[in-house]
Amino acid sequence: MAAELIDKLKAGVEADISEEEIYGFLSREIRSKFSGQDWDIDVGDDLPAKPYVIMVVGVNGTGKTTTVGKLANLHKRLGRKVLLAAADTFRAAAVEQLTVWSERAGVDLVKSDRGAEPASVAHNALTSAQSRGMDVLIVDTAGRLHTSKNLMEELKKIKRVLGKDDETSPHEILLTLDANNGQNAHRQAKEFNEMVGVTGIVLAKLDGTAKGGIVLSINNELDIPVKYIGVGEDLEDLEPFEPEAFASSLFYAGEYD
Repeated sequence: MAAELIDKLKAGVEADISEEEIYGFLSREIRSKFSGQDWDIDVGDDLPAKPYVIMVVGVNGTGKTTTVGKLANLHKRLGRKVLLAAADTFRAAAVEQLTVWSERAGVDLVKSDRGAEPASVAHNALTSAQSRGMDVLIVDTAGRLHTSKNLMEELKKIKRVLGKDDETSPHEILLTLDANNGQNAHRQAKEFNEMVGVTGIVLAKLDGTAKGGIVLSINNELDIPVKYIGVGEDLEDLEPFEPEAFASSLFYAGEYD
């Protein structure tokens, strides 16, 4: 991707172009990569299903559980009834961490004992969401390396269980990626997409010095849209992805805004 942009720069500008003009040219080229795709979302749109099931996946340490809490808060602020499912029954203190986020967001949580079958937790949560008339069900899954075959197969099982009553469920499978990661994030996206069919990316930890340019490569090769960005640790620090602002932030000083 970098080589392609450099070739376009060499072919498209004069030798005496200013630094400002170079940045502008590259920013426009990057924005063009996002054109014609469904990158923009409006979380206020009517949901196509009830409950609308969102499954959140990713490797350890990418901010997955934090993202679940922020998503819950985002939907609740829109007046929706939200239920969380603690399907990460493997990591120590995972349920406790999600419990804290559910309390902060003011939403209910379905959980089980550590070591319980994750697919069973997801099924129980879906049954509860249906009986209680919930608008949104968000399923938190255990972080796992994309190279771990058994754990990746577990994700497929959770997806199958959620789709038994409605073949379109889960309606969203969001992959959290750390904006500080480079080519490893690309490999993660490729493996998770092949295993469960990722519908969107949450680019976490985009505050500070992180730029998140790897999403250009992921977009170019895998055609997976970025849906949200995480820009901090607070409950409200999750925003819809805006391609123009993102492209500009790659070349100009200052944080993404």
